Amino acid sequence: MKKVLILVEGQTEETFVRDVLNAHLHAHGKTLVPTLVVTKRVKDGPNFKGGITSFARVRGDLQRLFRDTSAAAITTMIDYYGLPSDFPGLGTRPPMGSPEERAAHVEQELLRVVNEPRFIPYLSLHEFEALVFASLDHAGWVFDDNTSVLRKLRGYLASAGSAERINEDPVTAPSRRIAGVYPRYQKVLQGPMAVEASGLATLRAACPHFGDWLARLERL
Repeated sequence: MKKVLILVEGQTEETFVRDVLNAHLHAHGKTLVPTLVVTKRVKDGPNFKGGITSFARVRGDLQRLFRDTSAAAITTMIDYYGLPSDFPGLGTRPPMGSPEERAAHVEQELLRVVNEPRFIPYLSLHEFEALVFASLDHAGWVFDDNTSVLRKLRGYLASAGSAERINEDPVTAPSRRIAGVYPRYQKVLQGPMAVEASGLATLRAACPHFGDWLARLERL
């Protein structure tokens, strides 16, 4: 069984990795071990975890994971939306590129800067809630099967063209759109429940950037 370490942004991703991805990849001979990004280290007491405040902190967490020589690979599950300005590649993204091309550019710059052969960078386009949008047909109960809410969410999805293209604007990012029509949405609880109900086959078909990353982990 190959061990894969994964640096995740928050508890939502940690739950998704533990409850959904790990079960799938276990059948492919992999065990995923999620680690939350540390946003602040405290000398006396527990560290603050979750959220991306700077690339320096992400790099420090990755370097600590790289010390585990028993790991076959180290990867990430971090939102592309809201990355701090010091993240590699943000300032050199192709201005007219597609969201997939722009995210891939940042991933490649991250790989270049980190310079670790076992590293597989992955940035969620544009955040975890893209997977929730991909799950609307299978998890309407997350939104109380509210016809009006689901109609609005499906309208956003149709307008964007795909779940991973619901954009990175502070007003219209995936999580903001969900909260705007369904304020009771609880990211940490309902997000993983929705995508688990949908299933990975649906997610990877609707979210090719996510699907490519999952395929790379399967092939390790």
